[in-house]
Amino acid sequence: MPNILSAIKSSLKSISFFLLIILLGGCSTSRKISKPLDEIFKESPVFRQGFAGFIVIDPKANKTLYSHNADKYFTPASNTKLFSFFTGLKILGDSIAALQYQLQNDTLYFQATGDPSFLNQNLPDSRVFEFLKNKGEQLAYVTPSYTEKHQGPGWAWDDYNAYYSAERTAFPIYGNMVTFDFKENKESPVVSPEIFKDSLVNEKDSLGSSRIRRDIAKNSFKFSNQNMEADFQQAVPFKYSPEMLVELLKDTLERPVHLVKHSEINLDLDHTLYSIPSDSLYKRMLKVSDNFIAEQILLMAANKIADTLKSDIAIDYMKENYLKDLPDEPMWYDGSGLSRYNLFTPRSMVKLLQKIKADVPREKLLDMLPSGGHSGTIKNYYKAAEPYVFAKTGTLKNNHSLSGYLKTKSGKLLIFSFMNSNYTVPTAVLKAEMEKVLLQLRDNY
Repeated sequence: MPNILSAIKSSLKSISFFLLIILLGGCSTSRKISKPLDEIFKESPVFRQGFAGFIVIDPKANKTLYSHNADKYFTPASNTKLFSFFTGLKILGDSIAALQYQLQNDTLYFQATGDPSFLNQNLPDSRVFEFLKNKGEQLAYVTPSYTEKHQGPGWAWDDYNAYYSAERTAFPIYGNMVTFDFKENKESPVVSPEIFKDSLVNEKDSLGSSRIRRDIAKNSFKFSNQNMEADFQQAVPFKYSPEMLVELLKDTLERPVHLVKHSEINLDLDHTLYSIPSDSLYKRMLKVSDNFIAEQILLMAANKIADTLKSDIAIDYMKENYLKDLPDEPMWYDGSGLSRYNLFTPRSMVKLLQKIKADVPREKLLDMLPSGGHSGTIKNYYKAAEPYVFAKTGTLKNNHSLSGYLKTKSGKLLIFSFMNSNYTVPTAVLKAEMEKVLLQLRDNY
């Protein structure tokens, strides 16, 4: 018996020793990371003059490696698109529902769902064009009973002329944009869709930074082409209405299209036409930060939930059913992040990224996101021979965020969120400081 007790004591000592070694090794790694990061946040004049929040976790070890102001709220800008992405994953399915329709007598009645792919040059060809073009019946577009306002809450009103502020609508067409192609030594641009050509007015005075400026209330486009020495292209959102849509459909399909109010028919539009794979929307939205697609994802989700194209429906549903366990309640108001009402914390962003990672295979997910030095919105930043940052950017004036996944040299995949507000240095200078933090993690964990 004494020998057995002695052996047990010896084993317990060995186990304790090895546990101590593991613990000390973990503490050593934490210190190796924490000390230089503490110094960067404390001593960097860039971070000191603004307000920075950062958190990084090792999801496999279920461990927070470092945290700095991670419980504070920041303006996320286009980091909001990660919420829209998660919404699509949970609600929209593998393919996008484009039209709801029904045949009655000699008429095809159809209603839109918010699908942004119809004649959108940045997305795969939609099935909608051939479907409407080749149907033998008369076409009747049914306006939805309710849809969202064209601009989102908290958007800057004077961005209406910018490509990134296309209007939110039930039935997008051409991405809700007019494209103007200025050719070398040609004064007037080529207009697409051509139907807007007659809305073009030559303005002799300069229009500032734009060659094209639309009237805020209507589809009247002034242009000033004082520099004709090179080709130039500008895309401008057009002013949307159901009547405008029908005119565009007639012009594009080369056949009559009638406009019918939802209240004028007593008909269930219970057939669905699907257009493109959902993944093609997500990849475009995440890679180049496409605001228009992000907004339409929320409208499509709301339509699927409640047959109503209203973003708040999708947001409230997601918060209630899939996001209740976030550390801090998201102040979430739109799909794109154009709204300055949005407020998220870094630790909630990381929790969201964990949820996304659980739903999407690793390599597919990393391929969808911009990668440092190689693709998307961070192609010119965080450069390395092998990409190590796969993340969504978000930028509004004096606000910049980066949230996503980081590959370490040891092969681990970390999840991080880096959020900044109220800085006054150029954003490129801020990114250089952020890179110091990310490199510390890549090289030392």
